Amino acid sequence: MPVRILPIVLILVSAFAASARAQSENLATAPLREIRSEGLKSLQEPQVAALCGLQLNSQIGKDDLQGAADKLVQSGMFAKVRYNFQSRTDGVVLTFHVEEAPRVPAYFDNLPWFADSELNDSIHAKLPFYDGSLPEAGSVVEQAAEALGQFLVTHGLQAAVDHQVAPNPNGDGAVQLFKINAEALRIATVEFSDPALNSSPTVKQQLAELLGKPYSRTAIDLFLTEQIRPMFLQKGLLRAKLGPPEVRLTGNPNKKLPEQIPVYVPITPGPVYHWKGLDWSGNNVLSTITLTNSAGLKSDDVADGMAIEAGWDRVREEYGRRGYMQAKIEPMPTYDDTAHTVAYHVRVDEGKPFHFGSMVITGLSVSAEKHLRDAWPIPQGELFDKVKYEDFLTKLQAHSTAIFKDLPIHYDEVGHWLQPNEAKATVDVLLDFK
Repeated sequence: MPVRILPIVLILVSAFAASARAQSENLATAPLREIRSEGLKSLQEPQVAALCGLQLNSQIGKDDLQGAADKLVQSGMFAKVRYNFQSRTDGVVLTFHVEEAPRVPAYFDNLPWFADSELNDSIHAKLPFYDGSLPEAGSVVEQAAEALGQFLVTHGLQAAVDHQVAPNPNGDGAVQLFKINAEALRIATVEFSDPALNSSPTVKQQLAELLGKPYSRTAIDLFLTEQIRPMFLQKGLLRAKLGPPEVRLTGNPNKKLPEQIPVYVPITPGPVYHWKGLDWSGNNVLSTITLTNSAGLKSDDVADGMAIEAGWDRVREEYGRRGYMQAKIEPMPTYDDTAHTVAYHVRVDEGKPFHFGSMVITGLSVSAEKHLRDAWPIPQGELFDKVKYEDFLTKLQAHSTAIFKDLPIHYDEVGHWLQPNEAKATVDVLLDFK
């Protein structure tokens, strides 16, 4: 007698479908007994439960589960969210499988009347998981702005709080910058705790960039980073602490807050460090001796921070000359606070060498383009020398006769881009004359 397979398969499928329908029907009226989370790094399970919006012991259905997962994504705190549930005799256990999103520090630009600790506390009161950092976007950032706005209202200030992701004025990376519309606030004075800075003619001249301008902590921090910090680095004061800037208001706190803001910047110079040495790892193309000579620093010298940075740039140039245009240099200092010395271990990721592919030129006449191609210093197919490329750009910006000879040429600027082809290990040059 032939075996009848098809009906058996249909019975199995029907049974599976019936089971799924039963789970779905049970879930439609099932109470939520437990919320679990897997994949957490900094957040805790109760915090995820609060963010998802579901209440324990409430009746939930499939749409509620999907809505909760969507709410977690919309919060900005998670890059990925999945979920599954298990039915128990007393209800449902929900498990979220998450990947936390990157976060950036919160930064308060023009709220000079309050310390960072007060502003952070106001956000923490609304968002208990807040640790001084926030995602780049999402409902959590909106709630942080709302918390700041409510805090201002309690102090007699009616101002909408805006936010945006901005470059970190104190270093690498980005910040979540909060600010209000306060054009009337102006920087009246800037005073340093270091008398030498207050009396320096150079500093007084540079302060013209700030005085009388709208109050902005970003502008002040950039000024400290770009104008003041190099003065300390050159002297070997590698760990000088500049700021944070303070606003020291006097007078009756119950009266209208002033619009002319006096800024005080505490300075802690720290010790002068001397150069102890460096070692390298990851380098194959360039020898340790070549790299050390390129850095150009000698043992026991004052550790001039600006000279140290220039040394890393020279190392990158050495790689760039050999086609390694994506070489990465990662210096890691080790400070001896007893001997006041600094040594570096430098990790090198050389990448791979790139060869010159082609050049695309727009905005030039046929004659001018021919002159330019004739003057281009890197033959097609040869290793791409980034230093030669940058020297060539300098000549273009100067309208050099070494390139265009006596040909009359008119342009205001040159747009320039490098377009690497990873698969072919080539790089194309794009030049746009305007």
